[in-house]
Amino acid sequence: MSGPTRPDPSGPEQPAPPPEPLDAAAVLELYRRAGGLRHGHFVLSSGRHSDTYLQSAVVLQWPALAAALGRALAAPWRGRVDVVVGPAMGGVVIGHETAGALGVRMVFTERVDGAMALRRSFAVAAGERALVVENVVTTGGSALEVADLLKAAGVQVAGLATIVDRLPEGATLPLELHALARVTAASWEPANCPGCRSGAGSEAPGSRRGLPSTRR
Repeated sequence: MSGPTRPDPSGPEQPAPPPEPLDAAAVLELYRRAGGLRHGHFVLSSGRHSDTYLQSAVVLQWPALAAALGRALAAPWRGRVDVVVGPAMGGVVIGHETAGALGVRMVFTERVDGAMALRRSFAVAAGERALVVENVVTTGGSALEVADLLKAAGVQVAGLATIVDRLPEGATLPLELHALARVTAASWEPANCPGCRSGAGSEAPGSRRGLPSTRR
Protein backbone atom coordinates (compact mmCIF):
# COMPACT_ATOMS: atom_id res chain seq x y z
CA MET A 1 0.00 0.00 0.00
CA SER A 2 1.50 3.28 -1.07
CA GLY A 3 1.80 6.19 1.35
CA PRO A 4 0.67 9.77 0.83
CA THR A 5 2.25 11.76 -1.98
CA ARG A 6 4.84 14.17 -0.69
CA PRO A 7 5.04 17.69 -2.07
CA ASP A 8 8.00 18.60 -4.25
CA PRO A 9 10.62 19.90 -1.77
CA SER A 10 12.71 21.70 -4.37
CA GLY A 11 10.83 25.02 -4.31
CA PRO A 12 11.85 28.01 -6.41
CA GLU A 13 15.41 28.29 -7.61
CA GLN A 14 17.65 30.99 -6.18
CA PRO A 15 18.84 33.53 -8.76
CA ALA A 16 22.63 33.55 -8.97
CA PRO A 17 24.12 36.48 -7.01
CA PRO A 18 25.61 39.03 -9.43
CA PRO A 19 29.22 40.19 -9.12
CA GLU A 20 29.85 42.83 -6.48
CA PRO A 21 29.79 45.75 -6.16
CA LEU A 22 26.19 45.73 -7.35
CA ASP A 23 25.06 48.32 -9.86
CA ALA A 24 21.50 49.45 -10.54
CA ALA A 25 21.08 47.15 -13.54
CA ALA A 26 22.15 44.10 -11.51
CA VAL A 27 19.74 44.95 -8.70
CA LEU A 28 16.75 45.28 -11.03
CA GLU A 29 17.73 42.09 -12.84
CA LEU A 30 17.66 40.28 -9.48
CA TYR A 31 14.11 41.53 -8.94
CA ARG A 32 13.05 40.40 -12.41
CA ARG A 33 14.56 36.94 -12.09
CA ALA A 34 13.10 36.41 -8.62
CA GLY A 35 9.62 37.56 -9.72
CA GLY A 36 9.82 40.70 -7.60
CA LEU A 37 9.18 43.22 -10.39
CA ARG A 38 5.56 42.83 -11.42
CA HIS A 39 3.11 44.62 -13.69
CA GLY A 40 -0.67 44.77 -13.29
CA HIS A 41 -3.04 46.72 -11.03
CA PHE A 42 -1.81 47.18 -7.46
CA VAL A 43 -2.82 49.01 -4.30
CA LEU A 44 0.41 50.25 -2.69
CA SER A 45 1.01 50.49 1.05
CA SER A 46 0.67 54.27 0.71
CA GLY A 47 -2.92 53.79 -0.57
CA ARG A 48 -2.06 54.94 -4.09
CA HIS A 49 -2.62 52.64 -7.08
CA SER A 50 0.04 51.68 -9.60
CA ASP A 51 0.64 49.46 -12.63
CA THR A 52 4.03 48.38 -11.26
CA TYR A 53 4.85 46.59 -8.01
CA LEU A 54 8.16 45.70 -6.42
CA GLN A 55 7.93 42.67 -4.12
CA SER A 56 11.23 42.65 -2.23
CA ALA A 57 10.32 39.66 -0.05
CA VAL A 58 10.78 37.20 -2.90
CA VAL A 59 14.30 38.53 -3.43
CA LEU A 60 15.22 38.74 0.26
CA GLN A 61 14.04 35.17 0.93
CA TRP A 62 17.50 34.14 -0.27
CA PRO A 63 20.09 34.89 2.48
CA ALA A 64 22.94 35.23 -0.02
CA LEU A 65 21.03 37.84 -2.03
CA ALA A 66 19.88 39.69 1.09
CA ALA A 67 23.45 39.79 2.39
CA ALA A 68 24.78 41.13 -0.94
CA LEU A 69 22.13 43.86 -1.01
CA GLY A 70 22.86 44.71 2.63
CA ARG A 71 26.57 45.11 1.89
CA ALA A 72 25.80 47.38 -1.04
CA LEU A 73 23.43 49.52 1.05
CA ALA A 74 25.96 49.80 3.87
CA ALA A 75 28.85 51.03 1.71
CA PRO A 76 28.11 54.82 1.78
CA TRP A 77 27.44 54.83 5.53
CA ARG A 78 30.50 53.18 7.05
CA GLY A 79 31.68 55.02 10.15
CA ARG A 80 28.59 57.25 10.17
CA VAL A 81 26.02 55.04 11.91
CA ASP A 82 25.50 53.56 15.40
CA VAL A 83 22.14 51.88 14.80
CA VAL A 84 19.98 50.87 11.84
CA VAL A 85 16.21 51.35 12.12
CA GLY A 86 13.75 49.78 9.71
CA PRO A 87 9.97 50.05 9.59
CA ALA A 88 8.17 46.71 9.78
CA MET A 89 7.76 44.81 7.66
CA GLY A 90 9.66 46.07 4.63
CA GLY A 91 12.71 47.32 6.47
CA VAL A 92 13.25 44.34 8.78
CA VAL A 93 15.21 41.85 6.68
CA ILE A 94 17.23 44.33 4.64
CA GLY A 95 17.76 46.52 7.70
CA HIS A 96 19.22 43.55 9.59
CA GLU A 97 21.55 42.72 6.68
CA THR A 98 22.68 46.34 6.39
CA ALA A 99 23.35 46.53 10.12
CA GLY A 100 25.39 43.33 9.91
CA ALA A 101 27.51 44.80 7.12
CA LEU A 102 28.05 47.95 9.21
CA GLY A 103 28.77 46.05 12.42
CA VAL A 104 26.01 47.83 14.37
CA ARG A 105 22.73 46.77 15.94
CA MET A 106 19.34 46.95 14.26
CA VAL A 107 15.88 47.70 15.66
CA PHE A 108 12.56 48.02 13.89
CA THR A 109 9.45 50.11 14.34
CA GLU A 110 5.83 48.99 14.19
CA ARG A 111 2.52 50.78 13.97
CA VAL A 112 0.59 51.21 17.19
CA ASP A 113 -2.82 52.82 16.69
CA GLY A 114 -1.62 53.98 13.29
CA ALA A 115 1.61 55.62 14.48
CA MET A 116 5.18 54.36 14.28
CA ALA A 117 6.59 53.18 17.60
CA LEU A 118 9.43 51.15 19.05
CA ARG A 119 8.15 48.02 20.80
CA ARG A 120 9.61 44.69 22.02
CA SER A 121 11.92 46.50 24.51
CA PHE A 122 13.76 48.21 21.64
CA ALA A 123 15.28 51.56 22.60
CA VAL A 124 17.46 54.26 21.08
CA ALA A 125 19.59 56.78 22.96
CA ALA A 126 19.94 60.52 22.52
CA GLY A 127 23.04 61.31 20.51
CA GLU A 128 23.10 58.04 18.59
CA ARG A 129 23.45 58.21 14.82
CA ALA A 130 20.71 56.25 13.06
CA LEU A 131 20.28 55.07 9.49
CA VAL A 132 16.71 54.42 8.34
CA VAL A 133 16.55 51.46 5.96
CA GLU A 134 13.67 50.49 3.67
CA ASN A 135 13.28 47.98 0.86
CA VAL A 136 11.38 50.33 -1.49
CA VAL A 137 10.61 54.03 -1.06
CA THR A 138 7.43 55.05 -2.91
CA THR A 139 6.33 58.23 -1.12
CA GLY A 140 8.83 58.28 1.75
CA GLY A 141 6.01 58.54 4.26
CA SER A 142 6.98 55.59 6.46
CA ALA A 143 10.66 56.52 6.44
CA LEU A 144 9.88 60.10 7.46
CA GLU A 145 7.65 58.85 10.28
CA VAL A 146 10.53 56.73 11.55
CA ALA A 147 12.90 59.70 11.25
CA ASP A 148 10.52 61.92 13.24
CA LEU A 149 10.22 59.25 15.95
CA LEU A 150 14.01 59.04 16.22
CA LYS A 151 14.53 62.79 16.25
CA ALA A 152 11.98 63.13 19.06
CA ALA A 153 14.21 60.78 21.08
CA GLY A 154 17.27 62.94 20.45
CA VAL A 155 18.75 60.65 17.81
CA GLN A 156 20.73 62.07 14.89
CA VAL A 157 19.26 60.70 11.67
CA ALA A 158 22.14 60.20 9.25
CA GLY A 159 19.87 59.46 6.30
CA LEU A 160 17.81 56.90 4.43
CA ALA A 161 19.03 53.85 2.52
CA THR A 162 16.75 51.86 0.24
CA ILE A 163 17.14 49.11 -2.31
CA VAL A 164 14.81 50.79 -4.80
CA ASP A 165 13.78 54.43 -5.10
CA ARG A 166 10.43 54.79 -6.85
CA LEU A 167 9.65 58.31 -5.70
CA PRO A 168 7.75 60.40 -8.25
CA GLU A 169 9.97 62.17 -10.76
CA GLY A 170 11.42 65.32 -9.19
CA ALA A 171 10.33 64.44 -5.64
CA THR A 172 12.82 65.01 -2.83
CA LEU A 173 12.94 64.09 0.84
CA PRO A 174 14.42 66.07 3.75
CA LEU A 175 16.91 63.24 4.35
CA GLU A 176 20.11 62.20 2.64
CA LEU A 177 18.97 59.34 0.40
CA HIS A 178 21.04 56.56 -1.14
CA ALA A 179 19.32 53.95 -3.32
CA LEU A 180 20.78 50.99 -5.17
CA ALA A 181 18.37 51.38 -8.10
CA ARG A 182 15.54 53.57 -9.31
CA VAL A 183 12.26 52.57 -10.94
CA THR A 184 10.06 55.19 -12.54
CA ALA A 185 6.48 53.95 -12.27
CA ALA A 186 3.18 55.79 -12.50
CA SER A 187 0.90 55.89 -9.48
CA TRP A 188 -2.51 57.46 -8.92
CA GLU A 189 -4.98 58.29 -6.22
CA PRO A 190 -7.77 55.68 -6.38
CA ALA A 191 -10.24 58.16 -7.91
CA ASN A 192 -7.89 58.73 -10.85
CA CYS A 193 -6.68 55.16 -11.35
CA PRO A 194 -7.07 53.87 -14.94
CA GLY A 195 -7.23 50.27 -13.69
CA CYS A 196 -10.14 51.06 -11.40
CA ARG A 197 -11.97 52.91 -14.16
CA SER A 198 -11.60 49.89 -16.44
CA GLY A 199 -12.94 47.52 -13.77
CA ALA A 200 -9.70 45.54 -13.56
CA GLY A 201 -9.13 43.55 -10.39
CA SER A 202 -6.48 44.90 -8.03
CA GLU A 203 -4.00 43.30 -5.67
CA ALA A 204 -2.72 44.75 -2.38
CA PRO A 205 0.37 42.66 -1.68
CA GLY A 206 2.04 45.21 0.62
CA SER A 207 2.69 44.25 4.23
CA ARG A 208 0.80 47.17 5.73
CA ARG A 209 -2.51 46.57 4.01
CA GLY A 210 -2.69 42.83 3.34
CA LEU A 211 -6.01 43.15 1.54
CA PRO A 212 -7.42 40.45 -0.73
CA SER A 213 -7.86 40.98 -4.44
CA THR A 214 -10.84 43.16 -5.28
CA ARG A 215 -12.91 44.12 -8.29
CA ARG A 216 -14.39 47.50 -8.97
